[in-house]
Amino acid sequence: MKELADKHYILRCLELARRGSGAVSPNPMVGCVIVKNGDVIGEGYHQRYGGLHAERNALRRAKTSVRGATLYVNLEPCLHYGKTPPCVDAIIESGIRRVVVGTLDPNPLVAGRGVKILRESGIDVKVGVKEDECKKLNKTFFKYIRTGRPYILVKIAQTLDGYIASKNHPGWITSPASRELVHRWRSEYDAVLIGAGTVNADNPSLTVQRVQGRQPLRIIVDGKLSSNPDARIFNDRYAEKTYLVAEETYLRNSSKKRRAFEKKSVVLVSIRNKRKGVLSFGEIFRALGLIGITSVMVEGGGEVFRQITRQNLADELAIFVAPVMFHQGIPAFGSRKKNESYIPLRLASPVITPVGRDILLQGKGIE
Repeated sequence: MKELADKHYILRCLELARRGSGAVSPNPMVGCVIVKNGDVIGEGYHQRYGGLHAERNALRRAKTSVRGATLYVNLEPCLHYGKTPPCVDAIIESGIRRVVVGTLDPNPLVAGRGVKILRESGIDVKVGVKEDECKKLNKTFFKYIRTGRPYILVKIAQTLDGYIASKNHPGWITSPASRELVHRWRSEYDAVLIGAGTVNADNPSLTVQRVQGRQPLRIIVDGKLSSNPDARIFNDRYAEKTYLVAEETYLRNSSKKRRAFEKKSVVLVSIRNKRKGVLSFGEIFRALGLIGITSVMVEGGGEVFRQITRQNLADELAIFVAPVMFHQGIPAFGSRKKNESYIPLRLASPVITPVGRDILLQGKGIE
């Protein structure tokens, strides 16, 4: 019975933790439940970056004394000072008797030490309940902490015959249901990314419009600084949340255009490369990680998709396939270059889900 109860309350922690989606990054999403004599006496979750952590929120909201109670949390309690004091201290001081942890924190500042201190303080600690689910919830946090690079989701909207756009068929490819889901994902990711070709061809805004949520950073990959400064994305109220990534030489030699972007509060990111005007996505993602971006949703275009997948840089792919055929247009993964070698690629662990009239094909990157 205790094992079933432990699983039940960790799942409840995950429900609570999801409420912080899009608001706590670069911190992980964490939920906490306090149970005494079979009754839930307190719940909390990490609501916003810089705010109290889940454990302290749950302790503050407890309806009665927590002494002798069991505390459930999906991620190991912290023991270091950051924006808030250590949660381990609050748990020990509260008189909690037992702590159940979904998974350990990969952060080197914690990494099992929080559990160790709780045990040394005489608290019974159990670790590894619904561990896979707990790790999946914070997949972007785990990737960033372990590698220093953001989690990369490649999102593609395409026709049955593999095109993402066509001059003969302007407008949306996918259904309203699919577009609403994409807007929700935008609100959950730190940043969205497109190439300069998509800026110049489609003039997108890349904002969250169909759901409530935060506006992500917008990353424009523009090796040769070819983007039009008058494009919508550089001139709306979120211009200061827009990053333009260019090759160092072009950025240095295009002073007039550089000043035009700077006047609009666009953040310019310089990448050095041996081939002028050609950017390495590995270097781009490393640079984004260095400035604290933990997750990126890549939204176009075909050449960007092609390079990222060929270099095996995608952690996850999400391909929306609409029940329509264009017969011609821009291929989803760009055009094969002359004399370019072809290596078969396979989507790992594919899952197919209907979304509106479309099909969503998701996989854990390329294997």
